Amino acid sequence: MDFITQLDKSFRANSNSEFAAQMKSYLKDRFELYGIKSKLRRDLLKPLAKNNALEIRDTIRTLAFNLYDFKQREMHLCAIELFEKQLRKSYKKEDINSIEKLISVNSWWDSVDFIAKQILGKYLIIHPNETEKIITNFSNSENLWLNRSSIIFQLGYKENTNKELLFHQCLEHKESNEFFIQKAIGWALREYGTYNPKDVLTFVKNSNLKPLSKREAIRKLL
Repeated sequence: MDFITQLDKSFRANSNSEFAAQMKSYLKDRFELYGIKSKLRRDLLKPLAKNNALEIRDTIRTLAFNLYDFKQREMHLCAIELFEKQLRKSYKKEDINSIEKLISVNSWWDSVDFIAKQILGKYLIIHPNETEKIITNFSNSENLWLNRSSIIFQLGYKENTNKELLFHQCLEHKESNEFFIQKAIGWALREYGTYNPKDVLTFVKNSNLKPLSKREAIRKLL
């Protein structure tokens, strides 16, 4: 029995229809679910991942998308967490194609925010010369989740944040009426403001951001 079959069997055995209904509603009815909360999902995944470590290591770039083919959201979250764990220190340049697909397929904030920060952000630390090209492509895409990722990928960079790039991305999307874009701008600025409040406050003052973006950006800085 291969890893994915074992995982599906374990999740089905621990499914909870009441939790599934609640979680489906929380995710705006976008996905089916087994009804397994995050802690239990990780507890069930851990021993199966350990017992199938070689299979996961050797096939992660295809295995992640085999998990993505399932309707259940828990499988998608396992896919991105396994992808990140296996490749965090060894991304190949061509892995950006998989990262873009992970963002663009089965998209919602609960997956995209993890991918943008933990996967895309770390990939670009390993391949910094790719940053301008990739972020420009994502920023110019018609896919709002790629747009959001282009704004928030530096979360966690702390004092190493490229201020000019962050501010540029915020200006590129400041007229967006998309809730998730406005929130992303505020979140990214607020996070960077922890390390450089003066420049963030000056930027917000002079940038005529949407009210939501502005409010989110400065709510911990004043």
